Amino acid sequence: MPPAAPAPHASPAARPAPGQRPVNPFLSQDPALKARRLARALISDMVVYHPAKRQEGLRDGNLKELFDEEIKKSWEEYADQVGKDVADTTPYFREALNEILAGGRQVF
Repeated sequence: MPPAAPAPHASPAARPAPGQRPVNPFLSQDPALKARRLARALISDMVVYHPAKRQEGLRDGNLKELFDEEIKKSWEEYADQVGKDVADTTPYFREALNEILAGGRQVF
């Protein structure tokens, strides 16, 4: 039985080549993709676990101060998992802070 055709709304880049399985981004061996995904997951956890604190920080303009401890702990976890060199030379953690915690504002 031939594999099912991709959904018509899928972009060409998302379609696997004939005879190939689609790439699962969660199984990717690409270190940059893993680092970016980890940064976003760590920052998303802050938002999930501290929604009122985030709203207060957005309202009062003091996200950095309010989340200082959480950011330090998440950065340490991030650097441990992706390696200090990757953590220090890529923008993924800072981008996740701005996009997710700061709601798109350039705070960090």
